[in-house]
Amino acid sequence: VLTDPVVPCGQILALHLSIPSVFFLRGLPCSFDLQATQCPDPPSYIPRTFTDNSDHMTFIQRVENLFLKSSESFLCNFAYLPFELLASDVLHRPVTMKELLSHGSIWLKRMDFVFEYPMPVMPNIVFIGGINCGKKK
Repeated sequence: VLTDPVVPCGQILALHLSIPSVFFLRGLPCSFDLQATQCPDPPSYIPRTFTDNSDHMTFIQRVENLFLKSSESFLCNFAYLPFELLASDVLHRPVTMKELLSHGSIWLKRMDFVFEYPMPVMPNIVFIGGINCGKKK
């Protein structure tokens, strides 16, 4: 199943039918993509999205980054609760969002390190280009 994990209905279907899933995305809120694939994401080194922090942060910016990461996880758990309940009903067992997304076979990420900070990734994450993938003339 080729699906976008922002709305995990395709992944729920793939797990219900026991078929592999391929995720096509740019990024997930709250770094669910990094958590599900077990990529390192330390809040003291990687700036959070929508902050003006660079990769050279002061102590105060690192504390702000840690606070934002902890508030993101609370808000996203609340926002994705309906999908967790739907997955639990369909799969007949309790399922978390992280567990649901961790069964993705391949992650096709549209990222460009011109706009993002380089980060370590797992082997099942494939970068397929940036925001503007025009043909070379």
